[in-house]
Amino acid sequence: MALPDSRPIAAIATAPGRGGIGVVRVSGAGLGPIIEAVLGAPAAATLVPRTARYGVFLDDQGTEIDRGLALHFPAPHSYTGEDVLELQGHGGPVVMQMLLARVLQAGAALGARLAEPGEFTQRAFLNDKLDLAQAEAVADLIDASTEQAARSATRSLAGVFSQAVHALVGSLVDLRMLVEATLDFPEEEIDFLARADALGQLARLRARLDALLAQARQGALLREGLEVVLAGEPNVGKSSLLNALAGAEVAIVTPIAGTTRDRVTQPIQIQGVPLNIIDTAGLRDTDDTIERLGIERTWQALAQADLVLHLVAAPEAGDPATTDIGPALLARLPRGVPIVRVVNKIDLDGQPARVERDPASGQPSAVWLSALTGEGIDALRAALLERVGWHDAGQSQFIARERHLIALRAAQAHLAQAQANAQARAAQLELFAEELRLAQGELAQITGEFTADDLLGVIFGRFCIGK
Repeated sequence: MALPDSRPIAAIATAPGRGGIGVVRVSGAGLGPIIEAVLGAPAAATLVPRTARYGVFLDDQGTEIDRGLALHFPAPHSYTGEDVLELQGHGGPVVMQMLLARVLQAGAALGARLAEPGEFTQRAFLNDKLDLAQAEAVADLIDASTEQAARSATRSLAGVFSQAVHALVGSLVDLRMLVEATLDFPEEEIDFLARADALGQLARLRARLDALLAQARQGALLREGLEVVLAGEPNVGKSSLLNALAGAEVAIVTPIAGTTRDRVTQPIQIQGVPLNIIDTAGLRDTDDTIERLGIERTWQALAQADLVLHLVAAPEAGDPATTDIGPALLARLPRGVPIVRVVNKIDLDGQPARVERDPASGQPSAVWLSALTGEGIDALRAALLERVGWHDAGQSQFIARERHLIALRAAQAHLAQAQANAQARAAQLELFAEELRLAQGELAQITGEFTADDLLGVIFGRFCIGK
């Protein structure tokens, strides 16, 4: 892993555009010359650490650029672990650019430069102010699209996820010590597996890892959201259902078949989980060139779906001749994509709203509703979350990313193999120990103890500039 670069970096830390306040942030070693140049020597001498000071910001001729607040956070008690200076002025883009240019000019002898995206947080990670999961939570908090996602990102930033991972690693290390001590002293002829309760410890570790993975899946749903595609023949009420779920008239609804010619996407949230509901062109054979293009886009949306709602109209639900796209839909969907049949327009034939479940899995398989009256819509919302495995964990929820899930699943596989090695007829303790080591390495990647520099570049490169 590359050593931290302590040369000053600077960036505008507030969003682009006009605003009441704008912030220029600087981080690096030895910011004294920059502070003195921008504030003036008398003001710089009276700047108290971690205390806001109101004054003027000066250009290289001593002319006022702006007036505002200066805050100095000496190392190591700062966000990055380095000296940090924040200049809070008026939020016009021109004045912010002038102030940033002045900072870079004043710090030229120190090697000052513009910050890369995410570089302030990357320095916080490299200086041990945050671990990698916490650093990622910073970006997730900024990007949160629901209140639940924001609260969960805050918990990850506070270290809830990291603490759970560290606890697992600690238990793994303890078990590894016992195994490797036995390998070092085979002449003791101690029945290690029985006396040290190695299999019991391993079983408890696996149970804790399973629980953490289940929580991480919930956190990933909050971060990533879901692509929910409405599919079916023309005029079964897909656009009406989109409007009912969104609580607004976002799609045109008419009695004319084929009204929807292109995808219409509407973000919504259910219990804090963000969903993109995608209305699509009705699936049917047609000679209309534009409609055929819309149908092709329907299939493209279905190929990327996390969940599919297959709509049919209640008066026709029992007639296979009117629902012949069902087999084609199932045949063309990617394997593993959940599908829920939605029987709409129950208001036309007096059917009650209800949820049907698959006898084998117990999962919702069909929801009967009326998009026009709203009857059964709440049941559909609950069925959507149930089919994708969402269980509201309340205040215990944290945010997670796909790479975290990959690492947790890999650790799961190594622990399963460790158990198989330990239970073999001739206990293979060397292989047992190796699988434990590999599992520890997978978990360590989550918090960044062992992380390649190129992965860090990918992670922090997706941050906004100034964070």
